[in-house]
Amino acid sequence: MTPTSFGIMTAPMQVDYHDVLRVWREADTIPEIEHAWLFDHLMPIGGDPDGPILEGWTLLSALAAQTERLRLGLLVTSNRFRSPAVLAKIATTVDIVSGGRLDLGIGAGSRPSVPMARREYEAHGLTYHDAAHAVGSLAEACTIIRRLWTETEPFDVDGTYHHLTGAFGNPKPVQRPHPPILIGGRAAATLRVAAEHADVWNIPGGDIADAVRRSALLDRFCADIGRDPAAITRSILLPVSYERPTTTREAIGRATGAGFRHIVLGLPTPYPAHVAQWAADELITT
Repeated sequence: MTPTSFGIMTAPMQVDYHDVLRVWREADTIPEIEHAWLFDHLMPIGGDPDGPILEGWTLLSALAAQTERLRLGLLVTSNRFRSPAVLAKIATTVDIVSGGRLDLGIGAGSRPSVPMARREYEAHGLTYHDAAHAVGSLAEACTIIRRLWTETEPFDVDGTYHHLTGAFGNPKPVQRPHPPILIGGRAAATLRVAAEHADVWNIPGGDIADAVRRSALLDRFCADIGRDPAAITRSILLPVSYERPTTTREAIGRATGAGFRHIVLGLPTPYPAHVAQWAADELITT
């Protein structure tokens, strides 16, 4: 059986840089915590709507430079925010800065049912396309990013959603053949993209029964294209309760029992002192 890995997620909103840095530096010293994640929003999606929030990829690069061991990434990048060629260049830079520790987390972007997330598009002059466009664009983006990471000659792309002339990535990422690709989401259309492109699939947490159903659907989509479902690691983001750690431990047990081997523990703000060690002691090794 594939061993279970545990990580933390620190959403960089309603918090400052030094708070996040403190948690990541501590986590970097704790072997039980193998990976750490930020998210990709430009305005808060919880708490004070006008409160502080840091840009994910910029912050990730800073944290990559100040950690040594943790695998790291965004859970997950909105494909609506950046063109795939620009994202490939950003991700390559972070992989180099980190010495080859990046996992590229990517998804179609925020659902229209989340108004706190929807507003960030108009506020930043970004186009919010419908779901079909977002998922189609994601599939093309995964192909383009992988090509930029691996191909040794410039190439053109004349896709449905993306058009590039003379695209080329230099330097290449540290990891070979390329950093792992984690695709996040639960919609059937996104799962079809994950079946083709993902090394890891993540679903945001809590409802384990729904996660199990979505994982079975991913299995079916893999079978449809002749891919071994076991090639895709199953990941889940679980909310952490500082006051009720037993509740979180029970959720971890249900998730691992259902075949999820990549567990991300979402740490709410404000972060208590030594929160990473607390997570290891109370949630991982207990």
